Amino acid sequence: MNIALVHDWLTGMRGGEKVLEVLCELFPGADLYTLLHNKGSLSPTVEAMKIKTSFIDKLPFKSEKYRNYLPLFPLAIESIDFSDYDLIISTSHCVVKSAKPNKNALHICYCHTPMRYVWEMYDEYFGKGKAGVVTRAAMSLIAPLLRKWDVATSNRVHHYIANSYNVARRIKEYYNRDADVIHPPVDTSLFQISEKSEDYFLIVSALVPYKKVEIAVEAFNETGKKLLIVGTGPEGEKLKSISKSNIEFLGWRGDEELAKIYRGCKALIFPGVEDFGIVPLEAMACGKPVIAFGLGGALETVVNNSENATGIFFYKQTKEELIRTVNSFDEKKFNPQTIRKHALEFGRTKFKEKLKQYIDDKIADHFGG
Repeated sequence: MNIALVHDWLTGMRGGEKVLEVLCELFPGADLYTLLHNKGSLSPTVEAMKIKTSFIDKLPFKSEKYRNYLPLFPLAIESIDFSDYDLIISTSHCVVKSAKPNKNALHICYCHTPMRYVWEMYDEYFGKGKAGVVTRAAMSLIAPLLRKWDVATSNRVHHYIANSYNVARRIKEYYNRDADVIHPPVDTSLFQISEKSEDYFLIVSALVPYKKVEIAVEAFNETGKKLLIVGTGPEGEKLKSISKSNIEFLGWRGDEELAKIYRGCKALIFPGVEDFGIVPLEAMACGKPVIAFGLGGALETVVNNSENATGIFFYKQTKEELIRTVNSFDEKKFNPQTIRKHALEFGRTKFKEKLKQYIDDKIADHFGG
């Protein structure tokens, strides 16, 4: 069986890439297709794959400015010929769910969200104050075309896996397709429990608009409490420019360093709306509570209404509400052992077993084997 794995872009190891990494372990002989690849930015498992890129990989400034080529992404994925493959497994949050299988092939998509840039996150990327006048004017014309194309190509997938019930609802709303839910993996063996903490709160995030890191920066500017921020992204310089001395930017950190930083924090701050959100579970695997905005994927991972609580929510996405919640936070009310036990339910081993069984079942159904 000829197998193609397809991923939007390979520029770093975030949640989507950790799902891809498991697929690379399950299918090490597969070809891995992507729109672009920043070499050396992925784990050794992913980098060891036979990686094939689209013409986007040859365009100028693609390493950092690849999102500027969004209008070309449909053409890029459709320019790749998948006719020789019996099985396509795409992991998509943008366009690669639209990889076109041959008439006898099977296409399974692990969907992190329908194309967020033109659906639920459009205003976060292209609203007033988020993009320049020219970009906003251009996207007002381009976005409807991208949405139409996204829906029209949604039937190239035979089976959708959603990373959360939150995303499954979105797939149903936009594509009118049902999706099975398999929550993404957390490497709980890497993130070990800690029952002690140092005097800082923590954010681990890509520094992009929809993550709402700016709200946390504004809140901690006022509280004066120490905040560490791990991550990089296009909003990095802006966020640094408005931060006071109690906020420290650590850039990107490897897993071992990150695990140590998790273990030292008082709590993780999670101010954005995520499709699912692996970061809160990494923090919880270290026994650390989460202060999260109460919407989206966090509702499926953070428990805040019982003696088994793993965190608390704030329900207005404002600095004032976050300040109030942080000031009322009491670390002593949370049990690190209880928090880690909850995180173990989302462990990597369980995910790999569930995903393999799902794919095996669909292959058997499709090919009659």
